[in-house]
Amino acid sequence: MKPHWLKRIVLTAAVLMVSIYYVQAQSKGSAFFAMNSIAGLWTFCLLLMGVILLSALSMKYRLKNLIRSLRARHQKPQLENVAAYIRQLNSHQLTALLRIKQHTKVKMLIWVALGCSLSAKALDAKPTRLMNQTGILITIILILIPVLVGIALMIFKLRRVIGNYHRKVYQEESGLLATYLDEMNDAEMLNELLQRKAALDYSLNHDELAGTVAAEDNKGLLNEISNENNVNFITRKKASSSRPPVDPALGKLILWFLGTATFWLLFGTTVGEYVGIKFVSPDVDHLSWLSFGRLRPVHTNAVFWGWASLAMLGLGHYIVPRVSNTSIASLKRGWYTLILVNAAVVLGTICLMAGINNAGGEYREYIWPVMALFATGLCITLANFIQTIARRTSKEIYISNWYIVSAVIFAIVIVLVAYSPFWQDGLGETIVQGYYMHQGVGMWFMLFMLGVTYYFLPQQLNRPIYSYSLGILAFWSQIVFYTVIGTHHFVFSSIPWWLQTVAIVGSVGMLIPVTSGTTNFFMTFRNGWHKLAGSYTLPFFLVGLVFYFTGSMQGTAEAFRYTNLIWHFTDFTVAHSHITMYGIITFLLWAAIYTVVPVLTGKEPPQITVGIHFWVALMGLLFYTIPLMYGATYRGIMWQSGKPFIDSVVFMAPYWLWRAIGGSLMWASHIVFAYNMYKMSLATAAPDIKEAALKKLSEQYLKGSVSSPIQ
Repeated sequence: MKPHWLKRIVLTAAVLMVSIYYVQAQSKGSAFFAMNSIAGLWTFCLLLMGVILLSALSMKYRLKNLIRSLRARHQKPQLENVAAYIRQLNSHQLTALLRIKQHTKVKMLIWVALGCSLSAKALDAKPTRLMNQTGILITIILILIPVLVGIALMIFKLRRVIGNYHRKVYQEESGLLATYLDEMNDAEMLNELLQRKAALDYSLNHDELAGTVAAEDNKGLLNEISNENNVNFITRKKASSSRPPVDPALGKLILWFLGTATFWLLFGTTVGEYVGIKFVSPDVDHLSWLSFGRLRPVHTNAVFWGWASLAMLGLGHYIVPRVSNTSIASLKRGWYTLILVNAAVVLGTICLMAGINNAGGEYREYIWPVMALFATGLCITLANFIQTIARRTSKEIYISNWYIVSAVIFAIVIVLVAYSPFWQDGLGETIVQGYYMHQGVGMWFMLFMLGVTYYFLPQQLNRPIYSYSLGILAFWSQIVFYTVIGTHHFVFSSIPWWLQTVAIVGSVGMLIPVTSGTTNFFMTFRNGWHKLAGSYTLPFFLVGLVFYFTGSMQGTAEAFRYTNLIWHFTDFTVAHSHITMYGIITFLLWAAIYTVVPVLTGKEPPQITVGIHFWVALMGLLFYTIPLMYGATYRGIMWQSGKPFIDSVVFMAPYWLWRAIGGSLMWASHIVFAYNMYKMSLATAAPDIKEAALKKLSEQYLKGSVSSPIQ
């Protein structure tokens, strides 16, 4: 049985088991898999055994592949391997080799040695009465513990053995290649290498299709040809284009921002997944720390301030100095911001789970001393960004910096206004709440991410932004209209009627920045739609921009008084918030992260897992939002027609099940994203044997230990 079939079977079994638990939970009206139940204990044991079994089987197939490759390596002549590497040399590597063989200056050899990579170092059983007995359960668990620990240790040991073997193979083959290149003194061979280099350096004149040049394969158009059999239903994506190098110290800071953001994404959405399960099985636990009222703000605040804010700040530390053509003003300030924001989220989470909160303010449940840490971090970042822009070598300030710096300024004002406890009282607090909710989304998250998109989208399409003027129009019109729309959440309330009307008019005015911004982005895509098939970042950008238009238009539609009567206080607003914060902000963040991390680390993410991440997240979002919007619309109509409230609760039950399914898919995609981050940031990349061989050869030449090159 092949590995991918095995994974499909295991995944199918897991989905079936969870589905059975959901059905039984609904039928029994209680938590079938509650923490204190026998079923819950058996579920945990089975899941643990499944994970260990899957890992062991995976290691089995890896060992089989290792043995197969070892046999093939012994049966295949070594010179054949060396000749294959020579055919795969790129233009840069051929230049380095020819400089060595043609006896160039030692300074050039030192440059080659430094330029080369250092990669050479580099069961579903029904419980019986017997099984319900405590002694039997304890005995089984005691037997399972050493067995599972032993299997886990064996897996870790095998991984280490396989890794050591691969490193040994890389060292041996690079050494063989270096020796072969040293002894290769045939003038005809060097001539052939010169011709190959000229072919690789060839560039098109854009008249080849006119028939003026005979068709031939000596132009270097075909490179890195592989005869390996890949999975044929996965489209091969292009690797990230080479970018100017980034200061390693700045790269480390950015990776820490993105790494901690990924942690808060996993943590926050894991809490959200558990909260979603409570809609289907409300009595899954009886602990005050895990009650819905405490976990829901933990989920929202962790993804707002931990995931999205940290990821945006990390990207800002990359973009601001890049478009200013200078270095960041202070790396130390960046680390201060990283520590303060993480401290705010940690302390805020602990306070919320302990029942210490701001009482009554949605999305602003953190107490003000906690958010003071967050605001301090933003103030440090603002000073850092402004000083960096002031040191720019270019005359103009690119539009990305307009958006990013303005977003940080607005975020500081929002936090000070919403969390300072000195003037919040009565209707004033209600107005502040409406201001805070919409300014947080529109003038912090949305404004910042539009600045990020204005930098990365043209870069990935390899073309300039369609219209700089449309970007400026969208910028100023968003500042004019978005700052007054917060109170459209309190239509028909005690807030003055004129203020409600101003909010509705401002919501309609948002058609200007949304339309101009969307037009600008999609016109930048013009004549470049074919690039979607070969890119793993552009699909994320496309989904984010589609939801930017549809979600923003939906927000305008919700602002009218009639639609407020239907949708307000229903799950429609929950769906809308996920369309904006997930469909727009999170998808654009993923697009930018998949763009910048390979630039910082030189490691591409696994293409198949990027595809899995994209489709599972998108399907999860659609499963989550569409049923909620549909069901909530009918629920609002039921309220208008005077139906009993409990009837609307019963009516929403199947839609809440879809919500749990969609949320589970989204949560699963975040685990895949975390794996991709690991592969891009921490996993050891396979060394390039050709680069290692050239480095060894250049070092031997500098020491005088290689034979004389041909004159």
